[in-house]
Amino acid sequence: MTSILRIDSSIKGDASITRRLTAKITDHLGGDVSVRDTTKLPLIDGNWIGAAYTPADQRSEAQKEQLALSDALIAELKAADTLVIGMPLYNFGVTGPLKAWIDMICRVGETFRYTESGPEGLVAPKRVFIAYAAGGVPHGSGFDHASGYLRQVLGFIGLTDLTFVAAEGVAVDEAVAIAKAEEQIAGLAA
Repeated sequence: MTSILRIDSSIKGDASITRRLTAKITDHLGGDVSVRDTTKLPLIDGNWIGAAYTPADQRSEAQKEQLALSDALIAELKAADTLVIGMPLYNFGVTGPLKAWIDMICRVGETFRYTESGPEGLVAPKRVFIAYAAGGVPHGSGFDHASGYLRQVLGFIGLTDLTFVAAEGVAVDEAVAIAKAEEQIAGLAA
């Protein structure tokens, strides 16, 4: 059975459009679903960076504890066959909680490495579905700074098979925007 990791990053709880869309995408795809709510993740800090860049065999117990959550997030990412990410657009970019997850999973030697020919992603290829919701910013437009960023950072760790499902214009006509996104979900290959 396919294992799906669903990442939710909206701070709107049950009122979140992206949470509804990620649920619909995972239902459509079928499989064993694990849900990660990124709104509970802490931000990284200088101590975290110090621990991450200390060779694993030289880390103190405190540094190991500092990286324990990151290790768990990376393990669940690598274990999943498919990734479904909820990405509401907040002020033209990704949410703080989604950025916190990205910071926790992007670790040198774990999900990417530097080589003489440039960076190389270490996460095995998998399908990634991204539920995009915006009040008035069309997906891929010049004001959408989130989609290009997510494409770049996921590609950096090895994930390049991305499919966006967009609910655009929810502030104008939420029902129409969601209906268009649901049409896109119905057309996804399971």
